[in-house]
This record gives sequence, C-alpha cells and structure tokens, in this order.
Amino acid sequence: MNATNRTEEAAETTSEVDSNLAAVSEVEAGIRDFVRNDIAYLRRPVASPETAPTDTNTDATVSNVNSLIQRVAGTSLAEIEKLIGELESLRDLLHAEGQRVQREISGYAQLSQAAMKSTRMIADNVSQWKRAADGLRNS
Repeated sequence: MNATNRTEEAAETTSEVDSNLAAVSEVEAGIRDFVRNDIAYLRRPVASPETAPTDTNTDATVSNVNSLIQRVAGTSLAEIEKLIGELESLRDLLHAEGQRVQREISGYAQLSQAAMKSTRMIADNVSQWKRAADGLRNS
C-alpha cells in the first residue's frame, strides 16, 4: 500500500513539474513572438545598390533600434532595482525577526530554569515536611 501511495505521489509531482514546464515554455514562446513582431519591420531584405537606403533611413533605423533597446532595458533595470530594494528590506526584516526570536528563546530558557529551581525548592521543602511529619508520628 505504501508503494502504491509513493507511486501516485511521484506521478502527481511529475505531472505538476510537466505542467509547470509547459507553462514556462508557453510564456517564453509568447515573449519570443512579441519581440519578433515588435522588431519585424527592422528585418527587411537587403536592398540592391540602386535601392539602398539613404543615410537618413539608416540613421532612423539605428535610432529606432536604440530607442527599443533603451525602452526594454530601462524597464527591466527599473524592475530589477525595485526587486533588489524589496529583497534588501526583506533581508533586514528577517534579520530583525531572527534577533527577536533569539531574545524570546533566551527569555523562555531563563524562565524555564527559574521554574525548575522553584519546583526543586518546593519538592525539597515538601520532602522535609514529610520527614518531619513521619518523625512526629513515630515518636
């Protein structure tokens, strides 16, 4: 029965991984198609020398490519910088929480030791009272 459960769990995990990989591949294909369509106008067949583009057309094409690269890179860099800032603040938060938890554990350890000492003292006193009571009964 355990082997059957493990086989079913492995099959479920494999199907989840396959579906995740399929989704990632689908997104990547969409991005590739978008980029191809976005710069398709730049991929014109090479013109013959008579119909070669003038310098202004070449400059305009270069300018369009540069603006596209700046637009894509600028957005990506801004998102990366934002993500780095969020990760740094999360790191600081986790560090502060780690220190707080460490203080709490230390406090609980001290409280536990104090409780153990108190319990020992009470147990010792009760045993002394019991011995004293037994001594009175026997006399």
